[in-house]
Amino acid sequence: MTVPVVAAFSEAHPKIKISVLTKQQFAPLFAHISTVEVVGVDLKKEFKGFFGLFRLAKKIKTLKVDAVADLHNVLRTKVLSFFLPKHQWSILDKARTEKRLLISGQKFEPLRPMIERYADVFRGLGFDFSLGNFQSPKPQPLSKEMEILLKDKNKPYIGIAPFAAYASKTYPLEKIKHVIAHLSKVECTVILFGGGKEEIEKLTHITTSYPNVISVAGQFSLQDELILMQQLSLMLSMDSGNAHMAALMGVKVLTLWGVTHPFSGFKPYNQPLKYCLVANREKFPKIPTSVYGNRYPKGYEKAIETISEESVIAAIQKLL
Repeated sequence: MTVPVVAAFSEAHPKIKISVLTKQQFAPLFAHISTVEVVGVDLKKEFKGFFGLFRLAKKIKTLKVDAVADLHNVLRTKVLSFFLPKHQWSILDKARTEKRLLISGQKFEPLRPMIERYADVFRGLGFDFSLGNFQSPKPQPLSKEMEILLKDKNKPYIGIAPFAAYASKTYPLEKIKHVIAHLSKVECTVILFGGGKEEIEKLTHITTSYPNVISVAGQFSLQDELILMQQLSLMLSMDSGNAHMAALMGVKVLTLWGVTHPFSGFKPYNQPLKYCLVANREKFPKIPTSVYGNRYPKGYEKAIETISEESVIAAIQKLL
């Protein structure tokens, strides 16, 4: 969710150089922003622990930055700020109190979008800009391998990313198969996204069960997947990273929500609330039970099942 913010900032202030510290694997997300230098950071090895953060602070000093935009506001970045006292810092407001009120049920209303809170961090450094400056990356040509995979495949391409970090945020695979079975009979191609051995195996099995369905899980780099997403007419996703990446690429994204809720501020960028299908709050009134889906009362783990396959199919047809 930080990429549109960095891109919009760069568009408004093109003379400002930005060094983004993140995992090297996320570098392709920033590839279209000319003023950004991605500094790959491995916090599990090279910069692990207290002394690792000390080494990271020394590395940051070599970048000769004038200010630091802390988009995490966690213990790790607090330690870094201790090691870098001479730098100007602007720190993310994580809206903990507002989120607590939402999760406890005391206040059920949309919170300020997290993407605006990320933008506020840059504004706190004295730079005014609007997220309206953000432009999705220009479409790039597919790789030869991707062209071969898509050869003779019918358009429109509909992406489906059926997995999430927690089971409470994941639509049952049998229900996803019902949606795929319907789509496979119409003039389109379903493209499945995922990662990890178990997900790859499940998605590969689905491709052998239905026509007009292919999987790119585990076959291509993140850069290739992002370029492929630009070709989609629609992405169906859980409340997960694939939803945000597809939104970044300027694609319509239909999201399914279980124990989490778009009111928490994590709705994919530039996607209307009507693109979010949520679990039945009459049956599960404590939703959202957490911001990330890792906490929920007993019996709530299957709340997402109250979103019917028919409503998902109807929403896809409407968005197409």
